[in-house]
Amino acid sequence: MSIGRFFLPGPTEVDPEVLAAQAHPMIGHRGSAIQDLIAEIEVGLKQVFLTERPVIISTSSATGLMEAGIRNGVGDGKVLSLVNGAFSKRFADIAIACGRTVDVWEVPWGEYHTPAELSERLASGAYDAVTVTHSETSTGVLQDLEGLADVAAGNERALLLVDSVSGICGTEVRTDEWLLDWVLTGSQKAMALPPGLSFGVASDALLERSAVLAGKGVYFDLVPLIRSLEASQTPATPAIPLLYALRLQLERIIAEGIEARWKRHTAMRERTLEWVAEMSGLGLAPFAPEGHRSPTVTCISLPEGVGGPTVVAGMKERDWVIGSGYGKLKGTTIRIGHMGDRTVDELNLLLDDLEEVIR
Repeated sequence: MSIGRFFLPGPTEVDPEVLAAQAHPMIGHRGSAIQDLIAEIEVGLKQVFLTERPVIISTSSATGLMEAGIRNGVGDGKVLSLVNGAFSKRFADIAIACGRTVDVWEVPWGEYHTPAELSERLASGAYDAVTVTHSETSTGVLQDLEGLADVAAGNERALLLVDSVSGICGTEVRTDEWLLDWVLTGSQKAMALPPGLSFGVASDALLERSAVLAGKGVYFDLVPLIRSLEASQTPATPAIPLLYALRLQLERIIAEGIEARWKRHTAMRERTLEWVAEMSGLGLAPFAPEGHRSPTVTCISLPEGVGGPTVVAGMKERDWVIGSGYGKLKGTTIRIGHMGDRTVDELNLLLDDLEEVIR
């Protein structure tokens, strides 16, 4: 596979220099060298999340930090789970698996949740937490996170737990300004790193609740995670090679500028949507509604008789990797992951070949 031709909606392509950084000689995970490394990484992560708070580094997939949000943020109250696709449903399923009582507010795949209705549902005062997937990778729908967060911030009890796995680093997220209680992402999406790390930021309200909750388990208990970070450590052995890759990639992200990175992702979304409009005569259409389309992944509805796996296979023959539809959308859609270090110029080359495959 040639460099620059990998447009899967995650994991994303990793620059060879970033991959090579993992070959750094091993160090101990309890000495000054790891403390220096983590302290340096924290500076960059805070700029990515736009926060002054510690950014938790977890050697796990983002699913682990979704579970952490539930275990640390939900006591005797219920969870309101906003579901509009496969990964928002996963958040609800995690809460159920953790033994919490969950009310699922589900809208059809391809739709989104409104702040006004969230306000109505929270009025009962029954909820300890609200789960939401910011950028739903299965459908390409972008939730109005700022609007939903504004509603949640006005509720004294309910904490907002945000899966921004395909959002952070690719679209606007202002952790402190929007008063997010828990926001997490994975290394393998718009951060353009190898899989295996996840990152999360917790509010004071979440940490205060976590401090008095029992039954949180060990690995995802936020209290020792934060305590270790204060000493530039991790409570368990970290994935040290991945940390070296992270350090280099953060340098590259900060050099680009986080807002410039958002704009580049937005430009890729707009070019993809422009191309879909040009192809509308063949029956192509964006799956997500206007105004709620993710800058990191576009889900495209295909005309009848054209299968997603067939299109993906045709692109593979041309040395491109894109995604089929996810779950129940597998046969009727394709997904282009225009995130990470990809550019509009690379995207244009992909779209030229994609047009030929579809025609």
